[in-house]
This record gives sequence, C-alpha cells and structure tokens, in this order.
Amino acid sequence: MINTFNLLFQNSPLFLAVIDDTLVCRNINLIWRKRLGLSANAVIAIPAEKLFYFENEYSLIDQIQKVIHIGSTIKGKSASLQEDKPSVIKPTHGGSLSAWRIQTTQDKPASALLIFTETTEYSLALNKLNRLQTTHELILNAVGDGIYGVDSQGNTTFVNEAATQILGWCSEDVMGKSLHAIHHHSYPDGTPYPSSKCPIYAAFTDGKIHQGDDEFFWHTDGTLVPVEYTSTPIREGGKLKGAVVVFRDITERNKSKKQREEAFEQIKALKDLLERERDYLRDEINITINFGEIIGESQALKRTLAQIEAVAKTPTSVLILGESGVGKEMVARAIHANSPRADKPLVKVNCASIPKDLFESEFFGHVRGSFTGAHRDRIGRIHLAAGGTLFLDEIGEIPIDLQGKLLRALQEHEFERVGDDKTIKVDVRIIAATNRDLKAEVAAGRFREDLYYRISVFPIEVPPLRERNKDIGALAIQFLDSVCKEQGRDTLTLTRQQIDSLCQYNWPGNIRELKNVIERAVILSKGNRLRLDLAMPNDNKIKKTLVTIAPDDEEFVTDATFREKEKLNIVAVLRHTNWRISGTDGAAELLGIKPSTLAYRMKVYGIKQSGYT
Repeated sequence: MINTFNLLFQNSPLFLAVIDDTLVCRNINLIWRKRLGLSANAVIAIPAEKLFYFENEYSLIDQIQKVIHIGSTIKGKSASLQEDKPSVIKPTHGGSLSAWRIQTTQDKPASALLIFTETTEYSLALNKLNRLQTTHELILNAVGDGIYGVDSQGNTTFVNEAATQILGWCSEDVMGKSLHAIHHHSYPDGTPYPSSKCPIYAAFTDGKIHQGDDEFFWHTDGTLVPVEYTSTPIREGGKLKGAVVVFRDITERNKSKKQREEAFEQIKALKDLLERERDYLRDEINITINFGEIIGESQALKRTLAQIEAVAKTPTSVLILGESGVGKEMVARAIHANSPRADKPLVKVNCASIPKDLFESEFFGHVRGSFTGAHRDRIGRIHLAAGGTLFLDEIGEIPIDLQGKLLRALQEHEFERVGDDKTIKVDVRIIAATNRDLKAEVAAGRFREDLYYRISVFPIEVPPLRERNKDIGALAIQFLDSVCKEQGRDTLTLTRQQIDSLCQYNWPGNIRELKNVIERAVILSKGNRLRLDLAMPNDNKIKKTLVTIAPDDEEFVTDATFREKEKLNIVAVLRHTNWRISGTDGAAELLGIKPSTLAYRMKVYGIKQSGYT
C-alpha cells in the first residue's frame, strides 16, 4: 500500500509535497524536484514558507498547522509557487493549494499532504479565448448585415444584433431552435415552405454555397421582409457541421427598383407622347414659310408674303395696314431685307411718340444753336436712312399741320435741317404703317389726301391673328423657344391641347398679345411643364362656331323640332371641343351648363362619339 502511494506520489503530474508537524517539507515529488533542480534521491528540508507565496504568510502557517493537528482541510486556496530557488521569495506560477492530514501510525506524529495545481497557463489560455470570443462577437455585431449560425440540424447557434434589428427576434427567442421554422416557414402567400426545399438548409447537406435575392423572412410582427442572403457551409475535420447565413433587408432597394421602373415607364410614356406631339407639330403645324422674321403657312399670310415678295425688289413706297400687334414692323423688315437696299440701314420712326415741337428736329435734324436746347448738331432720321429705308410707324398719328413738311421731303427727296439753309438731297425708300383707316381720316380732314396717295402706292394689309388660325401654333413655338433662351431656362414645350386652346382664343391683341401670353406662361411655370392655363386672359374670347337657330316667321316651334335643334347644337359643340365635355373650354363650359347636365342630355339624345366620327 505504501509502495503504491509512493509510486503515485512521485509520478503525479501535480505538485505534491509532505509537510511535517514542524512545518518543514520533508518530501516533494519528481515534477517539483525537477523544477527546483533537485535529484530524485536528494534529502530535503525546506520550510513551507519557502515553497509557496501567500499574501499573508502567517495565515498559511496557521492553516497548515490546523490540517496537521486537528485534521482540517484546505481546498483550492489561491497561492503561487516561489522562484526556482527556495531562497528567493518571489511568486511565479499561480494556482490553487489544497491540503489533507496524513496519519500513518499512532506513535508517529501526523503530517500534511499538500497538492498544488498550477492554473497560470490555463487562465492565460482561457482569458485569451474569452478575449477572442468577445472580439469576434463585437465584429459580428458591428456588421450591418444579419448573421445567423446554424448546426447540422438547422438549429440556431448564433445571432448578431443586426439580425435582431432586421427581424425582431432576440437571441433567446431563436437559440437552439429551427431557423427555418422561425423565419422561412411559409411562402409570401402563406402556403407552407418545406425545409427540404430551403436553400439555406441545403448548404449543410450538399456542402455548396447557396444564394437568394428574391425571398422573404418573417418578422416577429408577422410581416414579410424581403431579403438577400448567402448560406455558406461550415466544415470541421472534413465533415459538415452547419452553415452561416448572412442576409440583408432589401426593402428600400426593391422600393427604389420599383420607383425606377415606374419612372422608366413614365419616361417611356412621356417619350411616346412627345413623339406624337412632334409628329403632330411636323404634320399639322409644319412651318413651311419663314420669310425673314415672319412665321406661318396660312392662306391669309401667304397672300401677304406674296405681296411682300412682289414689291420688295422695287423702290415703290409701301403702306402697311393692320390692327395693332399684327407684326407690321416685321413686314417692313422683310421688305427691306429682300430689297436691293438690304445692306443699307432700315431706320424706324415711331410717329406717335414724337412731340409736336420736336417733329422737324427728329425728322430733318438741326444745327447747333438753332433753338433753345440745341447744343450740338443733330442728323435727322431721313438723313440717317440715306440709301436705305425709312419706316414711318403709326404715320396716322402725325399732326395735320406737320404732314406738309413730310410730304415735301418725300416728294422732292430733299430737305433742310432746322436752322440751316443748306438743302440736303437723299435717296430714301418709304415704308409706312398704320392701324387707322386713313381713307376715313382723309374724309374727316385729319390726314392729307396727297400724303395718303404718296405713301400708299402699294398697300399691304396684314391679316389679324384670328384670321391666321393655322399660324398660331408655329408662332407660339417660336416665341416659347426665344423666351426660354432669354430667361436662361431649359426649353419648354407646348402640348397639342395647349395649342388647341391658343387656337380657340380670339387674340384681340394679335401677335403681340400671343407673345405676352407665352412669356407670362414661362414666368409662371415651374419645372418642365408650361403653365399656359395660368397665363391665358380671363375673358378668354373664344371663337364660337356652334349651331345657331335662325329666326323664322313662326313665333314657336314644336317640341320635337326644338329637341332636334338642341341635339344638333350639342353635337356641334362636342365636335368643336374634340368631344371634351368638362374642364376649361370644354363643351359644358361653352354651353354654360354643368358637365353632369350635358352628360345627361347626351344620354337622352343617344349622342355618342362613335356615331359622329
């Protein structure tokens, strides 16, 4: 028995020592001898305090004495071995100390068996492992994607914080439970999703990486979360042990994708619409005539342009007649530009803006000191136009007592400056313009008849815009382009409906009013949509072409006749508006009734667009 004890004592991997009742170590095992550099047979007598290091040495001695004398025990007391040399008191390897009483025979004193378990390396390894685990957990929890670990049975072994944030399931809710049963159990429509078909589970059965970007995970609140995931198998020793699942919420991505698709469809629809508008503008508003600054293709304008072309090459005086704003100045410019005088100046004089007292000075010029305020010589407008064209705009506004002086200069091609007796001869072509009826002015004695016949050798009447309905769209497009450039804006476009609206207006201010409306619409527009509706005049004088009931000798008509005429009138207004019932310039508004009332009458009379195409 003793031999067995000695064998176990000497070969134990733990540090063993025997302390006698005098607290002196009389025997230590081989591993301890080796550490102290002692031979296996060396006789030792080492005080206990030289073997161990305790914070309180007396506490150690006291406890060992109790073990020897009264049989108490020491279990797992924290201690450290001294240095390799017992004479040096310095802790080295930490560990735990346990002690038991040894009673051999009645005549021999008791001793104590001390067992020291070194834990320093173990603690270091454990701490390192804990630090490594903590670091890995911090890294995994810092990842924005959700991460799940599953074993070979599909049960959850790890959950990071992102997974909890995305799906709402806490770690304690899913650890050790089937991941598929929690997150992937059903299709979006609620039908069961067998785990045998789950790509995530396939990773730890076939050992392949599986990916998905069109599936859903179930949230704790029962809603579906669209996800993109990758399931990667985990191997240990060549065997499949499970998988790691990395996923992310792609709700916003899908939303953005849907928005892009909707935007693409909208752009495609707008593109198709613009192409139709382009084709319409090419076919319906084809600008075949651009005579200088004059744009259009209506028959009325073509007649005017034919007159311009005929007279432009001659020196003949021209009188341009037309309402205010029809573009009389443009006609004058076109005549000059297409005449042999095109490389000479075109001088414009607005007769309505010249004060009576300054008329002669403005037309003929003056010399210095000829009248109060004449501080220097001035060249008159007629002299400036020498060799070119003199455009007398609003000639009907010249006072009657000054018309004779102008007539002489035009007839004789000579004049004298105010305050000068020297006659100046000039070669000037005269183009005059007025919105007045000069014949009526002559008859009323407000315009000289001889001057009228002098300037009206070749009269050209510019048609009002209401008679050039076909040109409105082309003019509007031209104005819109130029206004956008002037204001530094991206080019806006007119829709067919907007052009139709422009064509339905009476345009009492003619081209000038049209340009003003377009400029006002550009100013009021935000983004890429032209707000023509905000710029149109409030009175909106629409050219109405509805059926009118001609009066006859009867004082009344039968109900059937009245209804037939009402039906014809409704059909006429519907055709006029392209069968648009409601809204601005719709059939109901033109008739002065509510859209619901018009719809009811159409139903009563059986009026359908298909029957009147």
